[in-house]
Amino acid sequence: MSNNRAGSGSFIGGVLLGTAIGTITGLLIAPRNGRETRQLLKKSADALPELAEDLSTSVQLQADRLSESALKNWDETLIRLRQAIAAGIEATQREQQALKQTPGAELEPDVRPLVTTDDRRTLSD
Repeated sequence: MSNNRAGSGSFIGGVLLGTAIGTITGLLIAPRNGRETRQLLKKSADALPELAEDLSTSVQLQADRLSESALKNWDETLIRLRQAIAAGIEATQREQQALKQTPGAELEPDVRPLVTTDDRRTLSD
């Protein structure tokens, strides 16, 4: 869906650019005398700032939409991440309680050093 929105902005920009190029090309190729051609070119040149402003507005609107969409997706991702962390903590606590209630079970964490003895020698050398 977001690709469709981005595509529509590109399409509008392409249409506006194509219109400008087509107008200029048509004026240069058309069989008119120099004076008429210059007048048409002047009118076209006068319309270019408005055309550029329309294109700029269109691009800005598309950027705003994409930005809003990205923020919404980021917020949803953070919510899911927080839920997953909370579920993991809850599951860990339940498991610890179950192990405490099991006769003869000891809670021994599987702790291994991050740096082995061989690594320490290498780092200090």
